[in-house]
Formats: sequence, C-alpha cells, structure tokens
Amino acid sequence: MDTSRLLRTSGAVFATAAMLISSAALEGTAPSASATSRPQGRGDGTAHGTGDRSSYDASTAGTADRVRSHLGLSRVASPLAPLPLPGARGVALRRYYEQKLSWHACRTSGFECATMTAPLDYDRPGQGDDIKLAVSRKKATGSGHRLGSLMLNPGGPGGSAITYLQQYAAAGYPAAVRARYDMVAMDPRGVAGSEPVTCLTNAEMDAYTQVGQAPETDAEVDELVDAYRKFADGCANHSGRLLRHVSTVDAARDMDVLRAALGDEKLSYVGASYGTFLGATYAGLFPTRVGKLVLDGALDPSLDSARINRDQTAGFQTAFTSFAQDCLKHKDCPLAPAASPTAAGEHLGALFKQLRARPVPAARTRRLTESLATMGVISAMYDEAAWGLLRKGIGDARRGDGTVLLALSDAYYERDVHGAYSNLMYANAAVNCLDLPPAFRGPDDVREALPEFTKASPIFGPTLAWSALTCAYWSVPAIGHPHRITARGAAPILVVGTTRDPATPYQWARSLASQLSSGRLLTYDGDGHTAYTRGSACVDKAVNTYLLGSTPPPASQKCS
Repeated sequence: MDTSRLLRTSGAVFATAAMLISSAALEGTAPSASATSRPQGRGDGTAHGTGDRSSYDASTAGTADRVRSHLGLSRVASPLAPLPLPGARGVALRRYYEQKLSWHACRTSGFECATMTAPLDYDRPGQGDDIKLAVSRKKATGSGHRLGSLMLNPGGPGGSAITYLQQYAAAGYPAAVRARYDMVAMDPRGVAGSEPVTCLTNAEMDAYTQVGQAPETDAEVDELVDAYRKFADGCANHSGRLLRHVSTVDAARDMDVLRAALGDEKLSYVGASYGTFLGATYAGLFPTRVGKLVLDGALDPSLDSARINRDQTAGFQTAFTSFAQDCLKHKDCPLAPAASPTAAGEHLGALFKQLRARPVPAARTRRLTESLATMGVISAMYDEAAWGLLRKGIGDARRGDGTVLLALSDAYYERDVHGAYSNLMYANAAVNCLDLPPAFRGPDDVREALPEFTKASPIFGPTLAWSALTCAYWSVPAIGHPHRITARGAAPILVVGTTRDPATPYQWARSLASQLSSGRLLTYDGDGHTAYTRGSACVDKAVNTYLLGSTPPPASQKCS
C-alpha cells in the first residue's frame, strides 16, 4: 500500500473516472442511501502521485469537463549505435543490443508494436532466463528532418508507457515534437504488457483496498499488518521469478538496449514523476549516451524511503490547502462554512470519521469507506482541473452518495467497471520495495513517526505513515539505496518542477537539478502534478525548444 511512492502523472485518473462515473450514471445501479453497512476497513494506497499511475496530463482539463458532462453538470537499426561497455559481460550483452525488432500493426490503429528481448538478470546475460518487453511507437508525422526516437515514461512505477503513448501522448504532445520524433514507449519489466507482476485476485484486491489504513486500535493494526503480509505473499507466490529483477536500474538498462535496437546513438526521453528517477538513473549509468532528457515532476534519488513518504505527505497537504482556498470561493463548496483551509480540513476529517463508522452507498452494490474516500480525495490532488469534481464528490458523500469519490479511488487504483484491476499496484510495490529499504520495520516505527507525519498533514498524515509500512513484509530484500546522481559527462538535462506539486514536491526538482552535473531547472509556479503539456505555454515553449534544438532554458527560468 505504500501510497506515498506512487509517482505518476495525473490525467489517466480522471479519464478513467469519467468512464466509471458515466457507467454508474447510465446503468443507474448506485444503491439507495439507506443501504448502509458497517465499515469494511481501510485500504491500500501504494504510492500517490507520483503517481504518477500512468498519466495523461495535458488532456486533464478536457477529461475533467467530460466527467462533469457525464454527471449532468523510426529509423532502421544502425551498426553505429553504441554497444555495452567492453568485457565479458559486454560481449554477452551484444546479442541483445544487436537484435532487430519485428514491427507489426498494433490493435490500436496507427501504431506499431514489437517485442524486445532483454536478460532477466543483467549480471548473468545469456546464462539465465530472458524477459520479453512490449514496445510501441508512432512514427514521426512530418516529412522533414527527423530527430530519431523520443522515449516516454509516465511514471508509477507501474504505469503503462504504451497506454500513455497510445491514449494521450501520440495526439496530446505538441505537433512540432510529434512531427520530428518517432514517439516510442516500452512497458517496463513487470508492467502491463511486459511480463506483469501479479499478486492478488480482483476480489482479494477489493478487500485489500478497504482495510483500515489509519488504524487506531491494536486490532486494527493487526488487520493492516495481516493485509500487508498477504499482499507480499501473493506477489511472491505468483511472481517470484520476477521480484528480484524489476528494479529501476534493470529498467534503465532495458532502455539502453531499446535505444540501440531503435538505431539511436543517444537517448532522447521525457519522463514524468517516477519516470524522472528512471531517466536520471539512465543518465547515471550511461552519461555519454544522453541526448535530450526532460525530467518533469522530479524524484530526489538522495532521499530514503521514510523521507520520501514524509515529504510527499506535506506535498499533499500543500495541495489540499490550495484546493480549500479555491473551494471556499465557490457557492457549492461542501466544506463551507469553514473560514479557512485549516477549518476546511477539519470538515473533511469529520466526513472521513463518519465514513469510518458508516460507509455510504456508491455505484452498483458497493460502499464508500473511509479508506476509499481518502484515496479518492488524494487522487484529485494531482490536478487542479479536478477540483470541481472533487467538490461534487465530497458534497455527494455528505449527502449519502459515494459514487464520485469511489470512482476517483477506482481510477487511482486502475479498477475498471467490471471490477478488474490492472497490475499497477503490484508493479508499484515490487519496484519500490526493491529500489529502497523499507521506510519502517514494523508498527512501532510507524507509531514513533506518526507525530511528524501528522504535523506534515493533519488530514493525510496517519494514512500515509501507515501506508509506508508495506515493504517491511516484502519477500525480497532491497538492492538499492539512497544516492546522489551526478551523471558527469552528460549533455544538458532539463528538470521541471512545479511549486505546489503534491506528489513530487518542488524541493525534489531543485535537489535533482543541483545533483546532475549538467542539470538545468525549469520552475512552474502553479498547482498539480508535473507541468509539461498541462496548459502552461511558457513551460511548453521552453521544453519544445530544448527537444527540437540544442538550447536548454536559461538557468532557473520560471513560468507561471
């Protein structure tokens, strides 16, 4: 449930929410307000905002409008492409670097798909199992000079890059960029089309998301710990072969194999949220192979897991304050008559307490519990375009209808209208728990940290503190550790930070840009998670100029 480590972009949440809410509205299956039940518990998170799940940022405002409406309100592989470093391992890797991808039409019209082979274990290339990775591309649309491939990752970890490309980026990125680059996406190992990690059945996942994630009694703590153990055991039982080999370092090495297979001498890349950590890791491993790297909504690799969770808790509080300030300006604000963001937070906390005691009916035969409502609110913090929808969701829940908040929660977890989950949350835990040692070793550590988390966010602090306990019960020990990434020798790398980003706080972008020897910081003074293609002409112009030319923005450029 490591909710604070889900680093992904935002638009997919609301596109999915539109579908879920529309389905409920059309079918008229939401139960009556009288059909209440005792709370089923509180649940899962797995990493917020940072999402990123995958995320289709630029289209968020449009999809939020559609939600309101529903509610009635490249090149041939080149032998010149650099191969791995010399030595015995480099020789063993050669067959992977020299592979030719067999492209064919995807099911989604207008896209090409292929399967790339990589070693499951980079320490034993060619000696152990291989892994098959799904790749898709949209060829450059222009007739002029092409700049090669632009690789994309929307975050997570666990977000499908292919879904992001096909459902948003291939149409939502600026036309000038799409004209000169082949847009390329590869689902990272363990994600979606690339031998996905699996852990629970859909019914088990439903139960998991409802376990109380802000326990107040010893019995509730035991229930939460038991849920974490069952989740970890399920992942080990169903995906034990993969769990040691889905780290961010593994995924970055896969990116270099794909770069070579595409025929590109340098990597051009746009990574959002967790995708910034993936891109920075690539730069640290292969600095001389860096072409144009855009790292939007940055993660700070020098932080340990506990600090990441605590910083992100404060980030969500900052985002809620912005939401509350805006909400109190509207006649339909369900948190009125609060006179301040602090009082508005107290009103929201009171709603969560009510739902803890008595969940309210939502779509079909389901109920909105405290845990699901909390996740619904957190999901809307990713983008200010969803604030109107959140106002409605909170107001409806207070009146006994949990449909909107449940839909936002379902979209965050990638649960569809049929009750089926993607593997987002499974891959998210698998990567996070391998990349860094756990934030806490057991319940006593969480209890000790609760005052700090509650100070960071009176609303979300307890939930995010307990959700950071997930990796304590993981079956595979972490192989990564906090570290600074300098990537000496790399071409200029553009880091984009948003001042009131909930999921990847702005100070993380400043830190990453200062660590990278060639880092250049672009600041967006605004709300929401990530900035590129989300409505700021200033940000888009600066990023496009960098991608299409050779000039990064001036040092410390600011946009609003």
